[in-house]
Amino acid sequence: MAAWPWWVHVLLVHAAARTLSAVVFVWTSGVQEASHWAGANPAYATFVALFYDGSWYRQIAESGYPDTLPVGPDGLVQQNAWAFFPLYPALVRGVMELTGASWVAAAPVVSLALATAAALVVHQVVVHGAPRAVAARPGLPLATVALVSVFPTAAVLQVAYTESLALLLVASSLLLIVRRRYGWAVVVVVLLGFARAVALPMAVVVGVHGLVRLWRARRGTETFTVRDGLGVGGLLLASLVSGVAWPLLCGWFTGVPDGYLQTQEAWRGVRETTPFFGWTYVPQFWFGAWGPWLVVAGAALVVAVLVVPAAWRLEPELHAWSAAYLLYIVAVIEPGSSLARFLLLAFPLAAVTAGVVTRPTWARRAWFGAVLVLMLGLHVLWIRQMWEFNPGGDWPP
Repeated sequence: MAAWPWWVHVLLVHAAARTLSAVVFVWTSGVQEASHWAGANPAYATFVALFYDGSWYRQIAESGYPDTLPVGPDGLVQQNAWAFFPLYPALVRGVMELTGASWVAAAPVVSLALATAAALVVHQVVVHGAPRAVAARPGLPLATVALVSVFPTAAVLQVAYTESLALLLVASSLLLIVRRRYGWAVVVVVLLGFARAVALPMAVVVGVHGLVRLWRARRGTETFTVRDGLGVGGLLLASLVSGVAWPLLCGWFTGVPDGYLQTQEAWRGVRETTPFFGWTYVPQFWFGAWGPWLVVAGAALVVAVLVVPAAWRLEPELHAWSAAYLLYIVAVIEPGSSLARFLLLAFPLAAVTAGVVTRPTWARRAWFGAVLVLMLGLHVLWIRQMWEFNPGGDWPP
């Protein structure tokens, strides 16, 4: 097996993880009660294509977006399809048109295909974006793929959610930036802006990349031509525009300039989108007086992961994405049951985790094995606890 090409190893690891997820989904569907999406004990494809946000993406694929924002008796904007980005449902719609397949048949297949491509790109991101880390910890690219594939919320990579598409586009953006393919990176970053609201932290990565290249050029360790500067500048502009394109389009089509923000507020416990505000009340709702202390502990853990030697062995682009993306989601989301799902896109931290212990060999393997077992257990627990819908009231995964 050691002589097999790298992509064969990646596909085998990814296939094993997705098979495990499918088995647990089937197990969970066997105890699922009837809901407004399906009857009791739904088939696997129905379970992963229609539940939770999958029903919103189906609505977009089949009916598009509303011309006006729905407003309740209180005058506030209600939950509506404008909260969900268009690229994923458009891809599924294209497959439906080409094959005649239904949403239930097409959406899981598209998600799985995108996730498979993402696993291959993640491997190459670590190869090209963390050469010092790979030298210190042999096998790190495949170990990273394994940890990403069994991350507790990685089951969403095969359901009708945008995580598989977003992971592919984020990883592709990082790979193209590291390899200095700025023209192609512009295309991918623009697509990212229509897949998930994560293009703005990618602008930070581009800025860091440009500054590092300029610094190295002044030290004489590499060149940074006018053409390079124009490429980085164009990519930075594309990232910024991509980050605000969908909210602007929402405002234009609906006639409500801040319609996207009002739509996002419809999902919040408190209708307020002030950055970081959610962290002042949600933790106390969940944990009472322990809430603020848990927030401090969580922040300390994140900082620790970002400053350990294994993190600094990543190239600046991967390190910058991890830090910028985590800060971004902390600023813009209301912390809740979906937070663990959002963390999946901070995939370079899987390379950090796998690379914490580098030697001796037995310690490195023991550490990786322990983390892998922990992730597998949490993976099964997440599907069983979060994907099973309680018709009497539940929190979305």
